[in-house]
Amino acid sequence: MNEKNKKMELLGSTPVPRALLALGFPTMIGMMINALYNLVDAYFVGGLGTSQMGAITIAYPLGQVVVGLGLLFGNGAASYLSRLLGRGDKKTADQAASTALYSSISVGAAVILCSLLFLHPLLRQLGATESIMPYAITYTGIYIASSIFNVFNVTMNNIISSEGAAKTTMCVLITGAVLNVILDPIFIYTLNLGVAGAAIATAISQLVSTLVYLCYIFSGKSVFSFHIKKCCFSREIMSEILKIGIPTLVFQLLTSLSITLINSAAKGYGDSVLAAMGPVTRIMSVGSLMVFGFIKGFQPIAGYSYGSRNYSRLREAIKTSILWSTIFCIAFGLAAALFSTSIISQFTKGDTEMIRVGQAALRINGLSFLPFGFYTVYSSLFLAMGKAKEGCFLGACRQGICFVPVILILPFFSGITGIICAQPIADVLSAAITVFMALRLHKELSAAAPVLPDDSHTALKGEA
Repeated sequence: MNEKNKKMELLGSTPVPRALLALGFPTMIGMMINALYNLVDAYFVGGLGTSQMGAITIAYPLGQVVVGLGLLFGNGAASYLSRLLGRGDKKTADQAASTALYSSISVGAAVILCSLLFLHPLLRQLGATESIMPYAITYTGIYIASSIFNVFNVTMNNIISSEGAAKTTMCVLITGAVLNVILDPIFIYTLNLGVAGAAIATAISQLVSTLVYLCYIFSGKSVFSFHIKKCCFSREIMSEILKIGIPTLVFQLLTSLSITLINSAAKGYGDSVLAAMGPVTRIMSVGSLMVFGFIKGFQPIAGYSYGSRNYSRLREAIKTSILWSTIFCIAFGLAAALFSTSIISQFTKGDTEMIRVGQAALRINGLSFLPFGFYTVYSSLFLAMGKAKEGCFLGACRQGICFVPVILILPFFSGITGIICAQPIADVLSAAITVFMALRLHKELSAAAPVLPDDSHTALKGEA
């Protein structure tokens, strides 16, 4: 059996637990390492001073916007591609994959150029203070200019995940992450480049990841064939990509907005409070990206099963994914809460105010992380099934619908405590909304294909 047939078997007939491990575990490890190198950036920059830490904290949400462009086309295409493979439509799959890849590069380049032209006012809006601004200009200019590689990488990550090539994704992410960890101390301290060194190290790492993906494409290992001549901007293909991609982009933009609102609220209390939120965001992103990485393995199985009308397999994938992701979230969240002071202390030379605020924020964010797996499974499931409206709404809950009103109102009454508690409150509200939407979804699946007596244990009641 050739490699391409093995990928299809993994999506369609391999036992669900084994398929989830094969597809989700490598991506989860790769995403973890990818998140860790952002954390390592913060660790090394933290040794330079509080203002330097504030600079990379300010730059983070802008970087997330650029990454969102890769997700717009990559994740948008991934759901569609999984369903096309489930239906056996290889020709349309090649057209959709090529369209997504070349579109992401073109749009990404345009947005990056605009960001560089208006960098100073953008950073001001993101919360940069006078003492942080010089470092923010230096770091962000290099970081955003090199993000074109990351747009390509994120798009490819999602596309090849849809074909079941999880090991390739893991290898690419690990390669970039390890290289960044090695280069950070060299450029920051050995070459004495400071925050510019951190940005240069990241740029080189992203470039190398791009080269690895290009080798994968040109070697012919992919199920898909990428060629500019295969780009097809038909109404069907673009609507399928955008109806999933736009909710994903909205989710990413809301993530960026939430970080910006936290930074804007925090800067009024000084650089130490603003700088404290940077490590907290990066630490919690390690956990959330690991969950997202695992769900990258769940999504193609869900999309393929839904496209082939294998509802029994879909139910089993949902149940197993919820169980495994929740166990992880409990372990990660409790670890972050219990060791919050020791963890935050690693990101400063001894700024006691930064430690005080950071450990309090990390503790409560860790505790509210417990239902994150349940929420993420269903927000991803709706998109994998092509249910854009539901996926968009649920994806917007945590960082937008529930978060924005809380962060705009609560700090007026509770000050710093309100800033710290905003995300945890949004997490709890989002999880509650997910329960109601999940119940409705399973009623629809049962109506489409009634649950047989021998697999009634896989229904939502059995999951509760």
